[in-house]
Amino acid sequence: MIIDFHTHAFPERIAARAVDKLAYASGGLIPQTDGTLENLKELMKKDGIDISVVLGIATNPAQQQNVNNYAAEINKQDGFLGFGSVHPDAPDALEELERIKSLGIKGVKLHPEYQSFFVDDEKMKPIYKKISQLGLITLFHAGHDYGFGEPYHCMPDNLLRALRWFDSPVVAAHWGGSGCGREVIDKLCGMDVWFDLAFGYATMPKAVAQEILDKHTPDRLLFASDVPWHRPIWEMRLLESLDVSDDDKQKIYYKNAAKLLDIEVI
Repeated sequence: MIIDFHTHAFPERIAARAVDKLAYASGGLIPQTDGTLENLKELMKKDGIDISVVLGIATNPAQQQNVNNYAAEINKQDGFLGFGSVHPDAPDALEELERIKSLGIKGVKLHPEYQSFFVDDEKMKPIYKKISQLGLITLFHAGHDYGFGEPYHCMPDNLLRALRWFDSPVVAAHWGGSGCGREVIDKLCGMDVWFDLAFGYATMPKAVAQEILDKHTPDRLLFASDVPWHRPIWEMRLLESLDVSDDDKQKIYYKNAAKLLDIEVI
């Protein structure tokens, strides 16, 4: 059993345009799917993935409802769990979070670069408090981003300050912060936050990955890929190269995610 905690797919009518635009903005990254859910399903079969968490992002306030309606549709299909999103500048963000909960969606994705907010900005406190009240999971894009320059909006210091406003699970994507290995080790490892392992393969030194694994413990790590930008099999190669027991691999591959998502797995 393997659960991929970080993937992306788009409605078929906009998938090609969305992937092309994102690839160009990120310096010409080569997508590993065409952005559709059907192509993601094919890649999951090739790479041995049983369940994919599909993350939506509301890049402007007007997108909220469409993003969350799509997440609800994704949840009707076997092998997928859709996360919704709200935009920090949407006047109805708190009401939309309540609708997300009513739709049975288990979490929200917030992307501080695409949504232009610092994670520790005071304006986010009501949103985080509402998320906590509803018991939703929050997954942040963390660290650097290929499509943006400095200043980055979710560095370890920022996230550390934001955590005090949460009473529900927080996941920091990309090993706690893309491009932030030493800061993650020094400031976030051991804190009450989960790390997903998306986009680590060939982007971070093996020794850094090992130190994060050892210091944060396998109990707080979630296998992830960041499809369509990386493949699950690539991230498996990184994990399999590390000094980690078979029991701890099972935690990372699916047991931690199943516990966090409150789903039963065989």
